[in-house]
Amino acid sequence: MKALVVGKGRMGQLLSAHADSFGMHSLGCCDVLDPALLLDHKEEIDVILDFSHPDNLDWILDEIEGTNIALVEGTTALSEAQKQRLAQQAARQPVFYSANYSYGVAVFQKLLKTITPLLKDGFDMELVETHHNQKADAPSGTALALLEAMDPDGEFERVYAREGVVGKRGKEIGVHALRGGTIAGIHEVDFFGEDETIEIKHTATSRMIFVNGALKAARFLADQQPGLYTMDDLLR
Repeated sequence: MKALVVGKGRMGQLLSAHADSFGMHSLGCCDVLDPALLLDHKEEIDVILDFSHPDNLDWILDEIEGTNIALVEGTTALSEAQKQRLAQQAARQPVFYSANYSYGVAVFQKLLKTITPLLKDGFDMELVETHHNQKADAPSGTALALLEAMDPDGEFERVYAREGVVGKRGKEIGVHALRGGTIAGIHEVDFFGEDETIEIKHTATSRMIFVNGALKAARFLADQQPGLYTMDDLLR
């Protein structure tokens, strides 16, 4: 497989450097401001891995329209319109989308889907995420995915970073973002009950867990028909 990476940041460089470990040849990294690799090699590319900025997505989708190029999309902070366009593109070619490519986080989400219905009526729920000081968006895409796993029907109000005289809790999930240092990612969900607490925590010590997951997703797409795939499909 020949892979092209969109995004020249740390994640993009790691994806390009480790593609050969998964039996792929990386053509390099590009973006909307430096598009030559995509424009010049479009007929060679089997899969694009995008871990860049939401501004690149529409350009990517325009360029791969009418081709057989698969897409692994890992950019966070996509708009609802962009997510809908990803789903529409998936009707014509394989698309893999996740806010987090860690195997552990995928299991975390499954766990939350199972236990939250059992706890939500008797426990208060809080979510805390921590990332390095260069991360631009908050809360993280992974935190939003965990919230969706906990409360898919939107029963609870999301309360972000309480301040001032907020009064007693309502039917809410508190969401908090910490930023500092070089932390790759920590996500913790706490269920506070009467005289008991349940804590579930995932810590990423290296970006390589995301790199490995994304490259596994790219290999997975090689054998797939058009469709929108997620980490649930990779776990199976």
